[in-house]
Amino acid sequence: MPEYNHDDSGLASGGVIDYRKYCRDIPDYPKKGIIFRDITGLLKNGPVFKQAIDEIAGHYSTKQVDVVVSIEARGFLIGSALAYRLGTGLVPVRKKGKLPWRVYRKAYDLEYGQDHLEVHQDGIEPEQNVLIVDDVIATGGTVEAVATLIREMKGNIIGAAFLMELVELKGREKLIDIPLLSLIKY
Repeated sequence: MPEYNHDDSGLASGGVIDYRKYCRDIPDYPKKGIIFRDITGLLKNGPVFKQAIDEIAGHYSTKQVDVVVSIEARGFLIGSALAYRLGTGLVPVRKKGKLPWRVYRKAYDLEYGQDHLEVHQDGIEPEQNVLIVDDVIATGGTVEAVATLIREMKGNIIGAAFLMELVELKGREKLIDIPLLSLIKY
């Protein structure tokens, strides 16, 4: 079983945390040849998770954020904590059929096919400043679909924040007009 790559201190000099120490690599998940970057160790360590949320919140503290749009499912963990810290509303974006009211829907491509994301039609008001939040940015397809939904609802995207970025998958290239923040880069 893969172990976390962390010591007990977590804090480097000056209070800077190397968040990678709290992640582990899981080979061949969800399929052979893939290395899954697991953030569970970061999430379960209260002081480290708090520091990560505080660091992201600090980045946006001088910007007017009206609402955090959080992407299913692990993005809810980051987005809800961040919305609380920023004192903003939280709007969940879910997979097709999971929201109980009228929705806007956007198809997006996966490595193995297509899926759909939905947001409540009243989730974002025109001209609201929106921060998109998810746990990981990989190919950028999911965030690109969410950005399209937000723009169709006339929201103003001020940025997108992630715990982790898988740089080799070049998701940033699909989002060149959105300022991105990621705490961990692989």
